[in-house]
Amino acid sequence: MSHNTFGHLFRFTTWGESHGLALGCVVDGCPPGLVISEEEIQTYLDKRKPGQSRYTTQRREADQVKVLSGVMPQEDGSWLSTGTPISMMIENTDQRSKDYSEIAKRYRPGHADYTYDAKYGIRDYRGGGRSSARETAARVAAGAIARKIIPGVTVRAALVQIGTHKVDRSRWDWAEVDNNPFFCPDPAMAETWATELDKVRKAGSSVGAVIEVVAEGVPAGWGAPIYGKLDQDICSAFMSINAVKGVEIGNGFEAAAISGEENADQIRMGDDGPVFLSNQSGGILGGISSGQPVVARFAVKPTSSILTPRQSITSDGEEVDVMTKGRHDPCVGIRAVPIGEAMMACVLADHFLRHRGQIGETE
Repeated sequence: MSHNTFGHLFRFTTWGESHGLALGCVVDGCPPGLVISEEEIQTYLDKRKPGQSRYTTQRREADQVKVLSGVMPQEDGSWLSTGTPISMMIENTDQRSKDYSEIAKRYRPGHADYTYDAKYGIRDYRGGGRSSARETAARVAAGAIARKIIPGVTVRAALVQIGTHKVDRSRWDWAEVDNNPFFCPDPAMAETWATELDKVRKAGSSVGAVIEVVAEGVPAGWGAPIYGKLDQDICSAFMSINAVKGVEIGNGFEAAAISGEENADQIRMGDDGPVFLSNQSGGILGGISSGQPVVARFAVKPTSSILTPRQSITSDGEEVDVMTKGRHDPCVGIRAVPIGEAMMACVLADHFLRHRGQIGETE
């Protein structure tokens, strides 16, 4: 299987399967001299790990990261990056492969079972193998390294929609994101989601979601025209996340429904330089950052593992009904929030290094 690597100058390769002994990543391109600690990386992994509320899969994984290479211990106990590949490992400790024995030959509708089998002639039915969202734990670890590279940039994300229920942006409060199990910036909507997801969970069904990722402090000039656009790579990063079916930058698809006068971000001159009067573009113009916050959203489909029987076939061509048992997220979008942050950080770290390499600027 090829294509397990993402990025150019800052790049990472993930490895491992959902029910294997471990998974992890190798980060290449990290500059030397950065302070690296397992504790800091762990804080981001703890946001993504399963089993933290009744609204996510009850698989119990500590997701404890181990840094295996690329760092040098210092006298004060800290580690500094050496500039060599940083390898990280996360052991799997709560696999229940027997939960999947009934679908060893059955293709689960909505999953990658059929397409993996069609491409490779073999598939890991135990939790989906590489197609499982378990792989994204390694991306979050890589994202923790990426954040060390981008100077003065803050990357945050929030869940803004579950099913048909959207946040009220007049009540948006970033401080609320860590106060509820949904990473929701609207405390009133968090209560609504709790009620709705309890119904979905008890019914053995699932629902989709939309995540918004905001990067502040990105200076003007990152990205390149034509085939190296910043928004192009952000879209690629988000679309590579399991279950993502749509991405938009700035006002996205809304741009098709408004006029040119409404869509264009007007500019005036401020005391410290240009000031944009709006941010319909999501902080990117012509593939290059404008200095405004970079804003992107991605849509996550409903979890395909549900208790309602769905029509399908077996690898032998037999027509069957499939009901997926085991431990699954009623809304996989919840745990996609820290994954979205990580992928945004990785893209920005890559473009920072590419910008520095071409222009020669370090800030």
